[in-house]
Amino acid sequence: MSDFLTITNANELIRIPAGSLVCVVADGNYSDIRTRDGEKRTVAVQLGVIEDLIHKQLGAQEEEFVRIGKSLIVNLRFLTYINPGKKQIVLSDHHTFKLNLEASKEALRQLKDYIEREYKL
Repeated sequence: MSDFLTITNANELIRIPAGSLVCVVADGNYSDIRTRDGEKRTVAVQLGVIEDLIHKQLGAQEEEFVRIGKSLIVNLRFLTYINPGKKQIVLSDHHTFKLNLEASKEALRQLKDYIEREYKL
């Protein structure tokens, strides 16, 4: 297992420290990878493939990553706000970045319920 997520295709190889990976957003056959330093990198890899790589490569750290619906994987360490009614999720480290994203009401409701159960809220 590794502390890095490594994504490779015919043209490039990307290594991202697990603690720096904020989210991955699907865009058809491409995925936008967002990191803690504000970088956005688009790769020609589908979200499902990245999800599998997270499970295979990150060991225990993979539990920090949750797929939300069909188009989003988030690092729960950066989750600061969920509002299913507004279809809004906010990821932030409270210092250097704040990322507002949209997801389906149902997916966000499931995520909210999951967090409430996990933390016995």
